[in-house]
Amino acid sequence: MVVDDEHDLRLTLRKGLEADGFKVIEAADRNEALRGIKNYGVDIVTLDLGFGPDDGFSFARELREQRNVPVILVTGRSDPQDRVRGLENGADDYITKPFHFREIVMRINQVLRRYELEENHQPTDIPEKIDFDHCVFDTRKRFVHKNNGDDLDLTETELRLLEIFVRRPGRVLSRDEISLSLRGQEWSPLDRTIDGHVARLRRKIEPESDSPNLIKSVRGVGYVFTGDVKPVTASDA
Repeated sequence: MVVDDEHDLRLTLRKGLEADGFKVIEAADRNEALRGIKNYGVDIVTLDLGFGPDDGFSFARELREQRNVPVILVTGRSDPQDRVRGLENGADDYITKPFHFREIVMRINQVLRRYELEENHQPTDIPEKIDFDHCVFDTRKRFVHKNNGDDLDLTETELRLLEIFVRRPGRVLSRDEISLSLRGQEWSPLDRTIDGHVARLRRKIEPESDSPNLIKSVRGVGYVFTGDVKPVTASDA
């Protein structure tokens, strides 16, 4: 679904994406977009950040609340803070205008591929050791140590929660997804358990847990792990 209040841009994106094999619906405002989400099997949304009187940031968050569909922001704003704000509100990617059309197609395919890989991901696929920012997570021996050699005292629940995040870096995870992966049960809006686990994990892995840079909250949806995640190879060890 292409959401933009500019008719010509919607038409351009629609024609280009349809020529690339996508089925596309358009929405000029919030209400049309919500009807589209309700009535069609939308797999991904491109969203103009400032469409008409609506705020793209809050609408990205609303889309994730209504249905956890991937969202790519397409905007003329290039401020890095807008990129961060977009991520915090549930966007999966952020493209600035002017853009090359092939970039849009590439980014859409990348996000869809990431979601597909996550759905088919097997527990054995995770690397034995994962580096993220200032830490190394040994997924087999079940411990985390900082690059300075200090070990982190994480509970098994916290280790499992961290594993959920590092499997899906940059992916907005709803509380329901986290609860199903962590506890095998759906999340209830009255249940603060997930938030409590995340808060405790933050205190242990974040240099400044009051201003988290690794696990960011996405208001009304859940959390996203923004750390730079990479496997540790034998040559790195």
